[in-house]
Amino acid sequence: MLAFTVRNRRLVSQKSLLPKLRPGWALIRVRLAGICNTDVEILRGYHDFRGTPGHEFVGQVAEVNGVSAATKKKWLGRRVCGEINVSCSAYGCKPVCEFCRRGLKTHCARRTVLGIVAHDGAFAEYLTLPLDNLHVVPGNVSDEQAVFVEPLAAACEILDQVNLKNFRSAAVLGDGKLAQLIARVLKTALPRVVMYGKHDRKLGLARRAGIQTKKVRGDASELWRITEKFRLVVEATGSPTGLALAQHITEARGTLVLKSTFHGRAAVETWPIVVKEVTVIGSRCGPFANAIGLLRSCKIDPTPLITRKFALAEAPTAIRFAQRPDVMKVLLSS
Repeated sequence: MLAFTVRNRRLVSQKSLLPKLRPGWALIRVRLAGICNTDVEILRGYHDFRGTPGHEFVGQVAEVNGVSAATKKKWLGRRVCGEINVSCSAYGCKPVCEFCRRGLKTHCARRTVLGIVAHDGAFAEYLTLPLDNLHVVPGNVSDEQAVFVEPLAAACEILDQVNLKNFRSAAVLGDGKLAQLIARVLKTALPRVVMYGKHDRKLGLARRAGIQTKKVRGDASELWRITEKFRLVVEATGSPTGLALAQHITEARGTLVLKSTFHGRAAVETWPIVVKEVTVIGSRCGPFANAIGLLRSCKIDPTPLITRKFALAEAPTAIRFAQRPDVMKVLLSS
């Protein structure tokens, strides 16, 4: 199969054998893969990853190993997306780790992560995942919608972490792909969501989804220019500079949700968190079922965020294109 691996901070193509399947695992032919900011950060050294990146995908089950005939029939040919954290139980570890015993498989002490930590990902013609990680894509959800399930689930995680009944409005810092999905998810539960971003075209996409927008420069001057404060703020800029503004606009006793992942350090002053008694929540992966439900019910349609689709063979060109300031979601088709 054709796959792309990270080598010297570049994507390099290679032909390789199909991956072998563990019992209870599926071989999935990738139909579409999405390029995420995390993939860009991997090329900059994030997690020191050396395999095949890519964790946003929709695919079709091509083979299943070590299961009953009935289970095999249930899965073969099904269109699926997949949760990216593979817990120790999927590798046959006994006993399983403390996090898995507590039901926190996304924090499994021995987990691998599709396309991010020790598990080859979706920038390839095929990938493997345990059946327990797979979710069937409903018939009324297109491939172009389904490829957003993983980041949309990450946006839905906020709804599980924060009781939105305590809030009337929220601010989302950032106008990129994840920030756009977060704002849309919050808009399903809150009457007012305000997106702060730097790019006119991206802010326009948010406005067309009913989200209020405010343009910012993204530098230190914002700390005295922006006067409105919010009880709920989500930082999703993907940049270390976003945290200072997020702290600034979070009101006293407010809640600040951190979504950005990037390679390197952020210069942070913690005194505003202490003085204002801000609750800070780290937020990562989320519930796939909730994300699929939003797509099935047509409450959210992420396809306007797609800028361009490339063939898998063009992956190096695609990931360079994805880093342009005016570009949103870039897809790879195999």
